[in-house]
Amino acid sequence: MRHTALALLAATMLAAPDAWAQVSSDPAEQAQDTPAILVADSVYVTADRQLVAEGQVEAYQGQTKLTASRIVFDQASGTLSIDGPIRIEDSRGVIVLASAAEMDETLQNGLLTGARLVFNEQVQLASTQMTRAGGRYTQLYKTAVTSCHVCDDGSPPLWSIRARKVIHDEAERQLYFEGAQLRILSVPVFYLPRLRLPDPTLERARGFLIPEIRNTSLLGTGVKLPYFIPIGDHADLTLAPYWSHKTKTLDFRYRQAFWNGEIEFEGALTRDELLPGEWRGYLFGEGAFRLRNRFRLDFDVSTSSDDAYLSNYGISDADRLRSEIELSRSDRNSFFGATAVNFTSLRDSDDSAIQPTSVVDLRYQRRTFIDGLGGELRTSVIAHGHTRESDEDILGRDMTRTTAELMYLRSVFLPWGLRNDIRIGLAGDLFAIRQDSTYPDSVSVLTPQTAMTLSYPMIKGTAGATHMLEPLVQLAWTDVSGGDVPNDESNQVEFDAGNLLALSHFPAEDRREDGLILAYGLNWTRTPRDTGWGVHASFGHILRDIDNADFSESSGLAGTNSDFLLAGQLLYDDDLSLTARTIFDQEFSFAKAEIMGAWVSGRNALAGSYLWLDADTSEGRTQDAHEIYLDGSYGINRHWTASAYWRYDIAEESPTEAGIGIGYTNECVVVELSVERDYTSSTTVEPSTSVGLTISLRGFGTADGAERYASQCRNS
Repeated sequence: MRHTALALLAATMLAAPDAWAQVSSDPAEQAQDTPAILVADSVYVTADRQLVAEGQVEAYQGQTKLTASRIVFDQASGTLSIDGPIRIEDSRGVIVLASAAEMDETLQNGLLTGARLVFNEQVQLASTQMTRAGGRYTQLYKTAVTSCHVCDDGSPPLWSIRARKVIHDEAERQLYFEGAQLRILSVPVFYLPRLRLPDPTLERARGFLIPEIRNTSLLGTGVKLPYFIPIGDHADLTLAPYWSHKTKTLDFRYRQAFWNGEIEFEGALTRDELLPGEWRGYLFGEGAFRLRNRFRLDFDVSTSSDDAYLSNYGISDADRLRSEIELSRSDRNSFFGATAVNFTSLRDSDDSAIQPTSVVDLRYQRRTFIDGLGGELRTSVIAHGHTRESDEDILGRDMTRTTAELMYLRSVFLPWGLRNDIRIGLAGDLFAIRQDSTYPDSVSVLTPQTAMTLSYPMIKGTAGATHMLEPLVQLAWTDVSGGDVPNDESNQVEFDAGNLLALSHFPAEDRREDGLILAYGLNWTRTPRDTGWGVHASFGHILRDIDNADFSESSGLAGTNSDFLLAGQLLYDDDLSLTARTIFDQEFSFAKAEIMGAWVSGRNALAGSYLWLDADTSEGRTQDAHEIYLDGSYGINRHWTASAYWRYDIAEESPTEAGIGIGYTNECVVVELSVERDYTSSTTVEPSTSVGLTISLRGFGTADGAERYASQCRNS
């Protein structure tokens, strides 16, 4: 039987006289003031008043735990003589292993031989001798540091740092090396007389991050060396100089968290040979804040010095940049939003002077529930304005629009489960048009509208799933009266399951449908009870008595008889997802089609998409868009992973972009090699190839998941 009670009594009897003094409020001081507790198979007191504990000995001092085979406590000197194997562990998971030790009764100071210091059960510092002082500093002599698995056969780890002396500062959580030498296997490759690294328990430490070697056909071979600077507890700055013989670039990222929100900015400042003598760069930023009275402020900033910078440096393939700031407030019955947006085009074919680049939107909506009558009344007020840089007549047209709308909505369930949805409303639009002599300065439009929708949702349960089938039909009427206005906002029209029953299929209020509209469709959903297949499918078709010329040919809504809409989604647990949507006419001629899918299985993953769009000059496409994209990774084994992506323009019969990569990961190192090719060519952007190599030593801030890649020693 283990002598727990006897050990407690002995520890109390032999404790220092001041051990029962008033306990300090400092947790560290509390730990030192608390008497040690010993638990062992055998505990006795010698004639010279030494406490001896033997056999599976455990000692507790505050939050520090020590295990050993034998402990001798000398009351006169207040020291502990400990025989190994010794294991000391604190609350942060820092472990000390040793063969023998001489320590004080608080376990904070002493000398250990044959010692190892282990962080997060991964990074270990092995030394011939270790001393602890002041409960804060640990000094190791002739030390080997590694996060690699160390085998007993004497074979060297993949990498290690050898040092004459290492000092660990527990308060600052820093490691200071003297005479440090980086070794790959047993071969020295780098020497530093002084080196400082954060210990692996420190999450945010000033210092260099993982360097990256890049080679591109435009910029040559260069090195990016990030440096992380914490600024207090809630902000940090990362600076990443990037040098090659063709560019001198400083990348940066700034992040800060506030009590009510957060911001993040990233960007770069460049001088290179692509545009000699010019400063180049970019800035991306975003932020979100919770304000008083349930208001919310969001912003997003995107800007670049020139059209080619983002592509030259592999930052983004965006061809339009959007900067936005929004103030909003929402609750159960109301919404308010104010948004200002600025667009910047990076396309060679766009003339920014005649594009509506500055846009302002105000939107307020409130719903009121009507007692007695039932249903709800929605009141909406919308203000919109957009401007162009050009002052030319027609080409520089600027517009503002004010819209007010009242809509009554009510849903009623009729006998046999038939659902009836009713909408009755009135909308008024007032337009102010400037710099366009072909239109009057002011135009007003009034639109009464109503719709009745009948649907019959049916549900059936089986042993493995629940099925819901819902046929639906809607009859709608609108009457648009007023003058003509330019179509600046509703050039891109999409026909999908989300707007099948809309009173107007245009994306903005500057265009409205007119006349009688009959829409019908069918929805089917299969929901698995536990695991298995989930399916959703939708079908829709629209008939109208008036042909609206503002619908483009490829929108699927042109004429009095729309194309047929077919959309669906297939899911299997969390492993497979497949989504598809298409529109086709009576002759099964497809105008638009899109398929997206993703599959994940263990270490393997595959994602892809297929897109088909007919040429349509009214939507800005002078030729067919026909593209396929694939992106996947394959886990060769638990250490090696291969990846690749490929985008191909079927209409042009040429690739758009492609890349391959190979990565190796084990418990102590991550190596990633990638080759990417961008085939984009224009007057400002040239095709380019880039090669990237990143080598990361795991353990210092990258310990998560390391156990998955633990190495195995060969059998002797």
